[in-house]
Amino acid sequence: MHNPRCHFLILFIQLISIISFYHYVIPIRGEDNNTSAVKVDVGIILDLETDVGKVMHISVLLALEDYHANASRGAIRIVPHIKDSKKDDVEATSAAIYLLKDVQVQAIFGPQMSTQTDFVIDLGNRVKVPIISPATSPSLTVKENPFFIRAALPSSTQTKAIAALVKKFDWREVVVIYEDSPYGFGIVPHLTDALLEISSLVSYRSVLSPSANDDQILKELYNLNTKQTRVFVVHLRPYLASRLFLKAKEAGMMSSGYAWIMTDVLTSLLDLVDHSVIESSMQGVLGIKPYIPRSNQLNNYTKRWRKRFRQEYPDMDQIELNAFGLWAYDGITLLAEAVEKLGTTAIPKLKKPDTRENLTDLDALGTSEVGSQLIDSMRNTVLKQGLSGDYRIIDGELQPFPYQIVNIIGKGEKSIGFWTEKDDISCKLKNGKTAAKCNNKQLGAIFWPGDSTIVPRGWEMPTSGKKLRVGVPLKGGLEQLIKVEKDSKTQAVTATGFCADVFKEVILSLPYALPYEFIPFPIQDPLTLPDYDDLVHKITSQDYDAVVGDVTILASRSEYVDFTLPFIESGISIVVPVRDDDRRDAWIFLKPLKSELWITTGAFFVFIGFVVWVLEHRVNKEFRGPKRKQVGMIFWFSFSTLVFAHRERVTSNLTRFVLIVWVFVVLVLTSSYTASLTSMLTVQQLQPTITDLNDLIKNGEYVGYQEGSFVKDVFIKRMKFDSSKFRSYITLEDYDDALSRGSKNGGVGAIVDELPYLRLFLNKYCRKYIMVGRTYKAAGFGFAFPKGSPLVPDVSRAVLKVMEGEFMNNVIQKWFGNETGCPQKDETAITSDSLTLDSFKGLFLIAGVSAGSALLLFFLNFLNQNREILATDDSIWQKLTAIAKVFDEEKDNSNSMSEKPSESNGSNAPKLLAASEASPEILPDLPLQIPEIRISDGLGASPAAEGFSTTEPGTPVHETITDTIEEI
Repeated sequence: MHNPRCHFLILFIQLISIISFYHYVIPIRGEDNNTSAVKVDVGIILDLETDVGKVMHISVLLALEDYHANASRGAIRIVPHIKDSKKDDVEATSAAIYLLKDVQVQAIFGPQMSTQTDFVIDLGNRVKVPIISPATSPSLTVKENPFFIRAALPSSTQTKAIAALVKKFDWREVVVIYEDSPYGFGIVPHLTDALLEISSLVSYRSVLSPSANDDQILKELYNLNTKQTRVFVVHLRPYLASRLFLKAKEAGMMSSGYAWIMTDVLTSLLDLVDHSVIESSMQGVLGIKPYIPRSNQLNNYTKRWRKRFRQEYPDMDQIELNAFGLWAYDGITLLAEAVEKLGTTAIPKLKKPDTRENLTDLDALGTSEVGSQLIDSMRNTVLKQGLSGDYRIIDGELQPFPYQIVNIIGKGEKSIGFWTEKDDISCKLKNGKTAAKCNNKQLGAIFWPGDSTIVPRGWEMPTSGKKLRVGVPLKGGLEQLIKVEKDSKTQAVTATGFCADVFKEVILSLPYALPYEFIPFPIQDPLTLPDYDDLVHKITSQDYDAVVGDVTILASRSEYVDFTLPFIESGISIVVPVRDDDRRDAWIFLKPLKSELWITTGAFFVFIGFVVWVLEHRVNKEFRGPKRKQVGMIFWFSFSTLVFAHRERVTSNLTRFVLIVWVFVVLVLTSSYTASLTSMLTVQQLQPTITDLNDLIKNGEYVGYQEGSFVKDVFIKRMKFDSSKFRSYITLEDYDDALSRGSKNGGVGAIVDELPYLRLFLNKYCRKYIMVGRTYKAAGFGFAFPKGSPLVPDVSRAVLKVMEGEFMNNVIQKWFGNETGCPQKDETAITSDSLTLDSFKGLFLIAGVSAGSALLLFFLNFLNQNREILATDDSIWQKLTAIAKVFDEEKDNSNSMSEKPSESNGSNAPKLLAASEASPEILPDLPLQIPEIRISDGLGASPAAEGFSTTEPGTPVHETITDTIEEI
């Protein structure tokens, strides 16, 4: 039997509990009877049939409890009016009209669905009531809706974080899997733009209906598996996503080589996914979600939230608090603070429209008189210590949070890094939060699907799909560069050679699969005579998607196609036969100098001899005498300086100056000649028969080229070659045969082609032919694609990777052989060994200026000394004759003491000569007198005739002695 006192105590405690419940809870539910507090009605529209709606419901209640628990805020009582939209747009709209018309709320929190929010926002704009919604669709814009506050992050903010992950792992294509709803397709254009900024793209869009059954999901997955992309971005709600991953596991798409990325909503609500699905079908998946920093405040709140959830929903399994619940708490807190700023005066109800009959529910809505003030208070505000962190509303939009990157392992997730727009991907935030096992890298260790630690490359060879049509030149020669074969039975086309091997390696280096097929293009078609330009034009006619082969990058071709970076350098040069050994040539001594240098040197010898004769003729006896002797002296003196054998003394300082310069010139010439001749006689070299293009033109030689090549046009347009002098060939053997026969026997004197072909030719015939002259630059060989093709930058980057690796050296060795195998291989740019005039122009210029200056000074001085002749009134011819006579006379170099006798002798000389001619018989009767001879102090001067003196003028003795002296 129970004790009555105990029974009474139990009843008393229950009564106190009921009274406390009504005192504390009923006001929160809008049933407060406190008439002293200012009541503010706020509408709450949530989908209470969804887990997210229930999470936010508990957060809204707790936020209002915490606000009212503050004693300083007792003058204002926020009365929530909660309505369930029941996952229906009409229900949400009906609830909003009821709250605005009947309850006349001053603000509405919700709805959470984007489609429901879209119409409720229009109502809010109409009645000027703020709508604070956690809807995430980017199509709901704050700028176009002045009374809309977004209380959650839009799905578009995460796209840059997803793009950063794609860039991090060098994936070039992704597949987006999203549900067929405004929530699903709202993210697609933003994600596409974010990927384009990093040169990636959405290769395929997979749309799943929210009501799709398992068979439909599996069918779509099989379709995705036939494509090459192996990176999937999943933008689905938890229920549909869990079914997708189960079927993906069944389809074998959760194995090694696949990559899966979950968007923020799914990652944030991961606890709503069944744990068995996570453990069996989601291992290795990556996800991103807004980063919520942990704090004591959050930990305490989480405990309260769980307790309250069990009270409100005792029949439900426990679910976890997520970002949407925290944003709901912070959003209600901001709303309460904005209401508090209005003051404690009574807030008026909505202003009703003019009373009229037959008003619809929409027409009956009034307008809020405080809505504008509320929205202004909330559009730009910050909650510094919110549960979600810094909860900032700028221009009505919740500002982005850092994103946390997680990896699904075991029953849950592991943090591997963070992303912010400022710092991109990092393993550590500035506030010190560090991902597990970061080790100062951008991301922590990642376990991919299939328990793999190797980063998926993002693509595989597809089981179906269109192949890239690649045109390749089909020709009969030079197969080391490109060779095309077609199987007669299967009709399969295979391409080998240097260009084909490089292309195949480049395709393998791409970050995605690129299936292709070769299509041959005949170059040596005798009917149409196509060339490489025609092959490239097949791209513009859309017959080919690309062209691969020995195709040179030309400016004219780049006008209608895009080329990749060149994969081999090129240029145009000339190959000619090697001439016979010149050491057996009887005239080899003439080879060291070119003909123009020989002629110039001889001309200068004569010129210097003439200058020396002019300068020495009047003052030096050795440069006087009969004309034959003087002409001989001109040639003898100058040419004797070649071996420094001249013995004649010179007296003029001008002559000495000219000879000093000339002897130096001769020294340089003889030294250069000796060195060149020695090289020709002692060093065995491969000497070309022709040294440059000018020789080809002068000699009228025929020139060979590769059929279909652009080289012919280059030589015709740039070098002005006669087009009739070109002959086309196909193989290396054709080149050899044509060069061996020569132009006179139906062959050619030279081959002009690009360097890769000439290297092949010289590797085979290095002892018979040689490359000469300059090399004309060309851009090289490249792969051609249509104008604007997105493949060009990817293939160009792959070309660089291949060229920097060891593969390039191996493939060159494979097809071009060892280029150092020929002993004369380093003689590949030989020019003429004969010395040219260009090398000595400076020396001849100095010698010419020196001799000319000396000659000019001499004539100026001579004319000055004989200016009285120029001053006479005689004709020009008489003046020139007189000047010439004076120049031919020997200049008197005797001293002043002998000037008068000389004049006397000079005046008597004609008389003496006349007497001797008149009376030759009197010579024996004359007494013999020895002439007095004076030797000049000048070098080499012997003016003996000037020292003659006679007792009787006009005797024959004087004539005889004078003639004798002149002949000496």
